[in-house]
Amino acid sequence: MKVLGARRWWAVGALVLAVLAVGFDVTILSLALPALATGLHASTSELQWFVAAYTLVFAAAMIPGGMLGDRFGRRKLLLIALVIFGGSSLAAAYAPSAGAFVAARAVLGLGGAVILPMVLGVVPTLFSPTERRRAIAIVMAATMLGYPVGPILGGWLLGHFWWGSVFLINVPVVILALLAVVAWLPESRDTRPRRLDVPGVLTSSAGLAALTYGVIQAGQYGWGDLTAAGPLLGGAVLTGCFVAWERRASEPLVDLTLFRTAAFTVGTLLSTAVSFVMFGVLFAVPQYYQAVLGTDPMGGGVRLLPMIGGILAGAVVADRFAVRMGARAVAGLGFVLLAGALLAGATTSVGSGYAPTAAWITVAGLGLGFVLPVAMDAAIGTLREEAGGVGSALIQAVRMVGGSFGAAILGSALNAGYRGHLDLTGLPPAAGHAVREGVYGGLEVARRTGSAALAGNVRAAFVHGMDVLLLMSAGLAVLGALLALFLPSRPAEVGAGRSERPESEHEAAV
Repeated sequence: MKVLGARRWWAVGALVLAVLAVGFDVTILSLALPALATGLHASTSELQWFVAAYTLVFAAAMIPGGMLGDRFGRRKLLLIALVIFGGSSLAAAYAPSAGAFVAARAVLGLGGAVILPMVLGVVPTLFSPTERRRAIAIVMAATMLGYPVGPILGGWLLGHFWWGSVFLINVPVVILALLAVVAWLPESRDTRPRRLDVPGVLTSSAGLAALTYGVIQAGQYGWGDLTAAGPLLGGAVLTGCFVAWERRASEPLVDLTLFRTAAFTVGTLLSTAVSFVMFGVLFAVPQYYQAVLGTDPMGGGVRLLPMIGGILAGAVVADRFAVRMGARAVAGLGFVLLAGALLAGATTSVGSGYAPTAAWITVAGLGLGFVLPVAMDAAIGTLREEAGGVGSALIQAVRMVGGSFGAAILGSALNAGYRGHLDLTGLPPAAGHAVREGVYGGLEVARRTGSAALAGNVRAAFVHGMDVLLLMSAGLAVLGALLALFLPSRPAEVGAGRSERPESEHEAAV
């Protein structure tokens, strides 16, 4: 069922509001952690679970959430997920204890896990292949917008109100999204729902949760630690069991034959590579702004806006270029721009200042704007309309795991580069340990000891680690450009896996 006229673009507005709520939450929590530690008397372990509770539930619920949307109606599930997301945001804002906050974050993850697959699952039912890429670009840009806007709003709220106020940002956005979805978004579902694949649901949820937990632990304790290696191994085994079951199930949860389609496989891999690189950049650059340039979190958010501008400009230009040049050329050009920008970023020094960084993150945003809509359109365009929810959930799950591995691997590279360039001569063991833990700990030790030389060394070491991270990211972008050569070029090829129905008798005649 396609929606005719301008209403389908109003429906995209509803989808944008839905993903904005999720996007804000990604960056706001990290901004609020110091205030949460004080306000809820939270230990270091509890602070870690503030982050992990959301991430683990998000990973476990994504594919089942997509399946439920296909079965019972994507609009209905999106409305339920928005209510859950808004209600748990309120619960987090007024949580009386650390345990209550962890519980609220877990329920928040459940809502977010359903929102994203529903949003992308609905797009193919609203648009023809020629317009779908533009709609995806708008939704993806809205997702990215949460990264800088979250710290800007959150920083202002933390400066004027109590810690819970930052979680209330979601509430008005959710209310607007609910009204917009009710008003403009039509219902869509699988008209021939299949039998519930219980083994598929259990193995996919447990496997994704275990992999995600293993990556979280690896980022904190190293890849060889048992708390990381055990979940990673268990997650890999469960994922293997999921694949084996799905290949023999009569009515599988996920259609694995999608991976035989070049558009789906290459599009998913390209969008995952983008997530890998993007998480690394968004992990390092805000820290550079605050630790080296001396901005506060709100100022760091403002300084990320050129990247968002680049993404928006790239998405607009890419849509026009793709019609003339084909998806393959546009994706390849986007990765070339991304690689060039990251190589420029890898030359950053302590004295570089903001202007060069603003220039290269703008070009990086332009490259992201070229690649992401084209890659996502290639993958989503192969999905059957009746399985759009679970299919888009599969794409998002692969992207999320790839992004998590990216954040952990690139974060480890940054830390190794940072620690390798520290000069801890003359420092007591406890102070040296604090400096090695991270740039903020190092600057705090320098402040307490009044050592300008140590502060300069800590900043220089961090910038070196960031340069290593950006150089690795540039290498991955080069690989992405090579992989883009295998992407089907023309729009006709990209939509070939889906069953298209004419929008009207007039369009069928045309």
